[in-house]
Amino acid sequence: MKIFIVEDELSLQNSMERYLTSERNICVCASTYAEAYEKLSIYEYDCVLLDLNLPDGEGLQLLKHLKKLNKGAGIIITSARNALDQKIEGLSLGADDYLTKPFHLSELNARILALVRRKNMSGAMQVTFNELMIDIDSKEVFVHGKIIYFTRKEFELLLYFIVNKGKAISKAAAAERIWGDDADMADSFDFIYTHIKNIRKKLMDAGSNDYFHSVYGVGYRFAAT
Repeated sequence: MKIFIVEDELSLQNSMERYLTSERNICVCASTYAEAYEKLSIYEYDCVLLDLNLPDGEGLQLLKHLKKLNKGAGIIITSARNALDQKIEGLSLGADDYLTKPFHLSELNARILALVRRKNMSGAMQVTFNELMIDIDSKEVFVHGKIIYFTRKEFELLLYFIVNKGKAISKAAAAERIWGDDADMADSFDFIYTHIKNIRKKLMDAGSNDYFHSVYGVGYRFAAT
């Protein structure tokens, strides 16, 4: 998952980033309202962890901005404010969850996983597409019930395409989702072609059909036909 951490307390921000990265997520951070506003306007995220107390603005205003963008990211407010009316306001503005500081990072990770499963995979622990099955928790891929081994990036890229099956995905969007916001600094996105070539070969060698289709001038679509 690609997670955006908006947190001005740098020690907590660093702890969250280290822990969530160790759980095989891509993490992007911001410590100010202005930086968060800019990144939310430009990039896509699976989940946004939003602190309400920022040095140059109010986190709830960022929440309103994010909902207006209608990008579909899951939103978890992480705040030291424990007042009931604050929670109600945040949830009524469109936040999906509210976690009061201090919290255990393992609980934060569990809430992120539950949220993304609800939003992207209807709460399922597994994603199935014809003869393919992906176990979200174990991060394993099966073809006709036989496990196929992928690198971390290959796994994340395959899951991204399956979750977005039928949609035309640009190389830039795939790179950004898997490598983070810095992917737009790359000279080219030819490495996406290389990864997809490797994924396709592993799947087909295991007896899978070829579901990756080139979309001229855009990128790729993952679909049965």
